[in-house]
Amino acid sequence: MSYYLNKEKDVPLQEVFPGIKGHLVHTEHCTIADFWITAGTELPLHHHPHEQTSTVLEGEFRFEVDGEERLCFAGDMAVIPSNVPHRGTAITDCRIIDVFSPVREDYRV
Repeated sequence: MSYYLNKEKDVPLQEVFPGIKGHLVHTEHCTIADFWITAGTELPLHHHPHEQTSTVLEGEFRFEVDGEERLCFAGDMAVIPSNVPHRGTAITDCRIIDVFSPVREDYRV
């Protein structure tokens, strides 16, 4: 087992939703996603059993979590508990790191 990865060489780029592409790494207990999101991409209201944290690295992204809306910029983070409804819109091109627990089996390639 290697403890180090180069995302560009070792982890395939995959599209998980139209306008959302990224490199996803799965550990025993979580999934870490480095996403690039195209401006104008709208993620519809949804929920899942996974806890999720979303950290905006670049751009402007509008989150709505459990009815509370916030425009987030680089350095901002959204914390989304299990099964809480949420949605989002990329106001500009964005780069976001999402961490999910447990593992997102539906995101495995």
